[in-house]
Order: sequence, then C-alpha cells, then structure tokens
Amino acid sequence: MDGLSAAASVMTVVDISAKVVSLCYKYSVEVKHAKDDIERLRQKVNDTKNVLEKLQQLEQNNPHLPTTNNVVDSLKECHEQLRVLKERLEPGRGHRVMRRVGVRALKWPFTSKEVEKIVQNIESYQNTFSLALQIDQTAFVLRVDRKTDRLLLPIAEGASFDSHTEEHNARCLPNTRTELLSTIRDWANNKDSKTIFWLCGMAGTGKSTIARTAAQGFAEAGQLGASFFFKKGEGERGNASRFFSTIATDLVASEPGMLPGVRKALDEDSALSQKKLEDQFEKLIFLPLLGVSQMRSTTRACVIVIDALDECEREEDIRAILQLLTQTKDMRTVLLRVLVTSRPELHIRLGFKQMPNGTYQDLVLHEVAKNTIEHDIRLFYEHELTLIRQARMLSPDWPTPDQIQALVDLAVPLFIFAATVCRYIGTKGGYPEQYLNKVLQYQKSTFSQLDRTYLPILEQLLVEQEEDEQEDWLHAFRKVVGSIINLEIPLSIGPVSRLLQIPRKEVECRLDAFHSVLSVPNSENIPIRLFHLSFREFLVNRQKQGKSPFWVDERRKDHE
Repeated sequence: MDGLSAAASVMTVVDISAKVVSLCYKYSVEVKHAKDDIERLRQKVNDTKNVLEKLQQLEQNNPHLPTTNNVVDSLKECHEQLRVLKERLEPGRGHRVMRRVGVRALKWPFTSKEVEKIVQNIESYQNTFSLALQIDQTAFVLRVDRKTDRLLLPIAEGASFDSHTEEHNARCLPNTRTELLSTIRDWANNKDSKTIFWLCGMAGTGKSTIARTAAQGFAEAGQLGASFFFKKGEGERGNASRFFSTIATDLVASEPGMLPGVRKALDEDSALSQKKLEDQFEKLIFLPLLGVSQMRSTTRACVIVIDALDECEREEDIRAILQLLTQTKDMRTVLLRVLVTSRPELHIRLGFKQMPNGTYQDLVLHEVAKNTIEHDIRLFYEHELTLIRQARMLSPDWPTPDQIQALVDLAVPLFIFAATVCRYIGTKGGYPEQYLNKVLQYQKSTFSQLDRTYLPILEQLLVEQEEDEQEDWLHAFRKVVGSIINLEIPLSIGPVSRLLQIPRKEVECRLDAFHSVLSVPNSENIPIRLFHLSFREFLVNRQKQGKSPFWVDERRKDHE
C-alpha cells in the first residue's frame, strides 16, 4: 500500500474490508459457537467499510478535500490489521479437504478477548475516518455555498439529532433497548427490508431517546443521510415548512451525487423551498437521488431519521409527508431507509394504512414484552439513583431493592415517568429520601400514570408554601408556567418577563422550583423548554376534567 494516494488507499481498505465481512458471514453460517463474537467483528468491520465508502464517494466528486489526505497513515495501519485478520480467517487447504468428507471444517480462530481487542482497534480507525468524513462534508458544503447563494436552502434550526438543542437530551444507556436497536440496525442493512420503519408508542415510552441513539449509531457507521426531530412549539421544528429543505441539505452532504440535481432544480426555481411539499420532495430529494451515480455501492444504507412526526402542527402536512415518503419504495440507485417515530394518532395510523403493501414495517413500543421494558427501566433507575446517592453522600444501601422495584412497577411502560422521578428526587436543595417516599405514596393510588408522574412534584412544591400564600403561588404558577407551555416559540427568561409584565427576578424565582419538569437554562439567551410534552398534557387534562389545584388554560393559535 506504500505510495498510494489517499483515494487509492481508501479503495484498498474498502476492498479488504468487504472480504473480511464475507469471511465472517461464512463463519456465522458454519460455526456453532462464538456467534456473538463473529457478529460483533463483522458489524464493526462493515461499519468501517461504510464510512470509507462515503469518504470514497465524496473524494470522487470533490478531489483534494482538506482532511482525506491526512488519514493516509491510519488507512495503512487499518489495512495491515485487516490483512492479518483476513489471513487468520481464510480456511486452509486442509479445511477444504475435510469439507469434502463431510467433517465440519471451520473453527473460529479467536478468543473473546482477542475479538474485543480487534474490535477496539478497528473502532479507533472508524472514529478517525468518521471525523475526516464529517470535516470533508462540511468543507464540501461550504465550498458549494460560496459558489452560488441559490444553493443555500433554508433549514429548521436545531432539527438535526446532533444539533446543540438536542446535545444534552438522553440517549439509551448501555445494555438497554439492545434488542430494539439491533432490530432497527438489521432493518436498515437488509436490502430486502421494507423502506420505512414506523416506531410508534404512547407519550413517554422513549421514542425520541431511541431515535437519537439510532441516529447517532447510523452517523458513526457512515449511514446517516439526514435527521429531523419535530418539536411542537419550536418554530420551524414544529411544522413542515422547512422539513424537506432541511432533509435535502443533509442528504447533499451525505450523498454528493445529488448536488447536480439540486443545483438544477434551484436554477430553475430559486423559490422552490417555499413551494408545496410535493414539489419540494420531488425536485430537492427524489429526482436528485435518482441521479446519484450508478457506480455507487448499493450495499450501504442511507438512513433518514424522522422523530415525533405527530408533533408537526398540521395533520394535512403529516399525511402529505407520509404519502410522499412511499415514493422512495422503488428507489434503485440508493438503498434508502426511513425511520419514523410518532404517537399512534388516528391520522398517522390512517396515513400508514393508506400506503401500498410492502412499504413499511412497524413496531409498537408499549407492546414490547413487559419484562424487557422492566429490565431497561430498572437499569435506568439504578444508574441515575446511584449518581444521586454519590453526589449527596447518602447511605450505601439507599435506595433499597424493594424501593427500586416499586419505582419500576410505577413506571412501566413510561420511561418519561422514570426520568421525571429521578430529576425530582435529585432536586438541588431537596431531600432525596423524603422525595422518594413521596413518589412511592402513589404506588397503590388510582391516579392515572400522568398524575402519578407529576402530582408528587407539584404537591410537594405547594406544601412548601405557607398556607396563606398557597393561593398566590397557584395563581403565579398558572400565569408563568401556563404561558411557557402555550408559547408557540420558546422564550428565554427576559422575554417571558416582558411578556407577562412581571419582574425578571420573580420569573427566575418561580421557575427555580420547576427544574424537574422544565429545562431552565443558566444562560439568559437560551429558551425555557418542557422536558416532555406530557407535562403540558397533564396540566391541560386537569383543566378539562375540572381537577384542581394544578391546571393551566389551554390556548390554541387559532383562538389568539
């Protein structure tokens, strides 16, 4: 490999990676034992190959990008490791002779410890190549931007899974959701899979956390084409106005072969991003994808992740998006996969039912086996409560196994319950043992699960007020929190203060108690957000049911 250019080096490593993947597949078929080790190694080598294929395609379309030439040494080292790996995996002449007489010939040549070390080494190379790919993609997009302003498509700020807005939102903990994430990964990589995977579930079942984790995994494997995380009340993230232009922007960076088609569409209509959704999809995504080079490897999936589709404001737009996505079913130049998460709302269920047969597969989160959900929620509690115990220097036997089990029983199947409870128990200045006991008082109650999630928090806050001040506190709660949850676009503390015409310090003081249910940033420029829309749902439901004292007025845009 000495003396090869960066492009040639990439091609050489892609070739030997494909051979190693093929050998691993043969072992997985013929060897009875070590199935997990074989699959881990196969997956890691395949992920690295996928990243390099994207790097190869980007280089073919745009030679002399800044970073690719700087990873030649890593490419050589990776190639050498894969060469040695290939030699150890290749069956010798004796094996072939043995197979002729019907004796099982192949024997897996590695111990689990050896596999772990190999996987770690390959993963370090994959991370190096992924970083180079990200830098070169960014440089490519910036270069395109400088060439023509008309290629600058408007995007929904904060909609991508790796945006700053989403940066601190939860990912799945290690050893949780493993079977589900494996199912999603297998769906994406199987060329015979249905194009769309619909992950649906009731509020609080962890759809966005799974989508975030899956998107990150696809990005690390070089397979993420685009992502869009809808969020009601967050500007363009709450509607479809910039949905396809945002997806197209991501896809151009991921699939550079789309660039001529997108440029042509914008040359013909510079206002295309403001046209109807059908025109945007066809001219910014569908036709440019059809124009991707036939020389492109079709073995690497290009995955689009769309989270919380139900939070898109207009039902008509949701139906249009679903109908347009069905057209990707017959895409031949790109192995396109679309992961969609949403609540099982009626209009979304009908939208999927109207799709042609064979277009999508689905998985209902709240119908996943109860013991699987219990296992994952228990691991979450153990992780979060251990952090609280260590930070607050509590007794090493807190919480007890019985208390954790009681918390698990209360939470299943809602991960948002577990997350909210842990934020509440860990409230700064609070008493974790007392707050835990408060939550467990609702163990045998007849309250709904949303009530059991939020009532302990609000009742605790109310009890902490002097009796003659409780009504004033409730009035301020409805005014401040009610305004925040009804804002179409989230505001930071300063604008909220001016909107409500009350002193900033009072807003800060009121919000200081609500860190369990609101994301109240330290910076004065960052908007206040709900941790989860289920808090709004809880408050609005209590208003509709005439339950007091905790409720807020539900305000709709068309009534304002």
